[in-house]
Amino acid sequence: MSLAHSLDGVRVLDLSRLLPGPFLTMVLADLGADVVKVEEPRVGDYMRDFPPRGAGMSGRYLTVNRNKRSVAMDLKDDLERERFLRMAAQADVVVESFRPGVMERLGVGYEALRERNGGIILCSISGYGQTGPYRDRAGHDINYLALAGVLAMSGATPDGPPGMAGVQIADMAGGAMWGAIGILAALIERDRTGMGTHLDISMTEGALALLASEFGILDAEPEVPTRGTGLLNGGAARYGVYRTSDGKYLSVGALEPQFLARLEEAADLELPAGSADSAAAAAEDDLRRQLARVIASKTRDEWVRVLANRDCCCEPVLELDEVAEHPLHRERGLFFEIGDSASAGALQVRTPLGMPAARRPAPALGEHNDEVFREYGV
Repeated sequence: MSLAHSLDGVRVLDLSRLLPGPFLTMVLADLGADVVKVEEPRVGDYMRDFPPRGAGMSGRYLTVNRNKRSVAMDLKDDLERERFLRMAAQADVVVESFRPGVMERLGVGYEALRERNGGIILCSISGYGQTGPYRDRAGHDINYLALAGVLAMSGATPDGPPGMAGVQIADMAGGAMWGAIGILAALIERDRTGMGTHLDISMTEGALALLASEFGILDAEPEVPTRGTGLLNGGAARYGVYRTSDGKYLSVGALEPQFLARLEEAADLELPAGSADSAAAAAEDDLRRQLARVIASKTRDEWVRVLANRDCCCEPVLELDEVAEHPLHRERGLFFEIGDSASAGALQVRTPLGMPAARRPAPALGEHNDEVFREYGV
């Protein structure tokens, strides 16, 4: 069953910039919502100018702003503010990612929106939340992960530095995804009650929620869980990343005894008795040394062939330029193109919810002023 048109008829006004809000509204647009980016006239969304650029705009901007329309409006201008409020009176959702208090200072905060439209859903994404001692504090993904405890869980050893996350976890999972879930839940609640709501999405709290299972073991462990010590973050030799002879890497996730036994057979390992279930440091160190030595004896692609039919939870570590050509992703149709295939931002990734409802390129700043204002009657 396709979800591509499940949000047909839902109107979204997107005041957000950069990554969390635009990724959220991309998901809504993929599901059929009519998303209008409301941008400051001179610069618009700052992401437009982030290098590298394609078709005159940032490749990052082009990939997370597909299927949207853009209008340029200066909300500091009284007439433009009134125009926006008249649009909000007809919309279902407003998304914003300003610092807390900015919407109120502009005269378009939740109370002003609710006066025009009792069913409006305002989703506010911020670093630390709309209330509390950090509400006015600046931050970025790395800071949110640090305060959430996520950053401390990544890294090779407890006495070494935390490892940098490879993607913006707080922005995307902590902000955008929780925001999307909240909006969908609010739309269902509005169908029952007729009332809208103000969603306060803290990226720090969203990232912290990803540690739910780790907090579940906090009191059960003799030592505080941290980087390089847990079963799933470096403490277990059978769950890690190993270098191959060609300088590439193989991921090993043979946690369960049956998977480790198959890897042992395929790689000709000599495991200490009971090492599959033992947490003893000596056993883990011995297994780690064996895995490092044996995996370094073949290239990554040789290991792919050797382990192809072993079902032992081992997969190649793909570099970004290899991902789109992998047979799994090709068979499942994970990628598609918009516009010139040679330009940055042309290669697009669908979400797990399926192909988007449309395949329109990201808009130029103010590209749809006349069209959108006419539709909204403003």
